[in-house]
Amino acid sequence: MAASQNIVGTKIRAIRREKGLTQAMLAARCGILGWDIGENTITKIETNVRCVVDAEILCLASALDVQPVNLLPEPDKLKAVMKSYFGSSSSQIDR
Repeated sequence: MAASQNIVGTKIRAIRREKGLTQAMLAARCGILGWDIGENTITKIETNVRCVVDAEILCLASALDVQPVNLLPEPDKLKAVMKSYFGSSSSQIDR
């Protein structure tokens, strides 16, 4: 299996579902904000198959009506996420 391409997909899916939005609805909201994105791309983001750049995180957060920080992992899970994403050899993470 390929390595995860983002760390926000899981939270995007959870928030989208909490708000009762479909992937098509989220894509439409992003479109209103100027990002031409399809439902298939939302699926790829939510399943961590597609990389998400910072400007896209801002758009997704706005479309979901949350602060961008809400799309990141919980603070108590950051070290574990970083280790899994970058590898366990990153000794700087433990500082």
